[in-house]
Amino acid sequence: MGNDKGFTLWFTGLSGAGKTTISELVQKELADRRNRLEILDGDIIRENLSKGLGFSKEDRDTNVRRIAFVADLLSRNGVPVITAAISPYREIRDEARENMGDRFIEVFVKASVEVCAERDVKGLYEKAFKGEIKEFTGVSDPYEAPSSPEIVLKTEEHEPEESARIVLRRLEEMGLLYAEMKA
Repeated sequence: MGNDKGFTLWFTGLSGAGKTTISELVQKELADRRNRLEILDGDIIRENLSKGLGFSKEDRDTNVRRIAFVADLLSRNGVPVITAAISPYREIRDEARENMGDRFIEVFVKASVEVCAERDVKGLYEKAFKGEIKEFTGVSDPYEAPSSPEIVLKTEEHEPEESARIVLRRLEEMGLLYAEMKA
């Protein structure tokens, strides 16, 4: 099994960029290689910890701060954490980084608005383009790309499985995950 150093893999990117898909693949592999692991999914956090918050900048900041607080609490106690939330504002992600220090690993899941809209099975981008959804990240509300993420995943160029392998290799390089034992 892996070691006991906690860390937070902070997946950020536009809706439809591939955050959840890739984080689930990484989660599966980490669960096989480590004793403990927690997932802080943006939608589940919004339903439970951040119920009642809207999508104004202030509410988004509050939601991301709550995710960061829980991730910090877990990771400083040796539990690896995966978060997959749009977290559109650089300042709040940087605040999370400052609080967690070297336990914070920012993973920028990069894809254009056009490609994310093509992938959108819920029709959210179409509604946002028509003005039916206010404050939609990447359309009517800004997304501030990370200035220096530890990992950049270009999901227009790589399949989700390759992106997951990139994350796992980086964790191995950082000494946070042992290389998989070959039989």
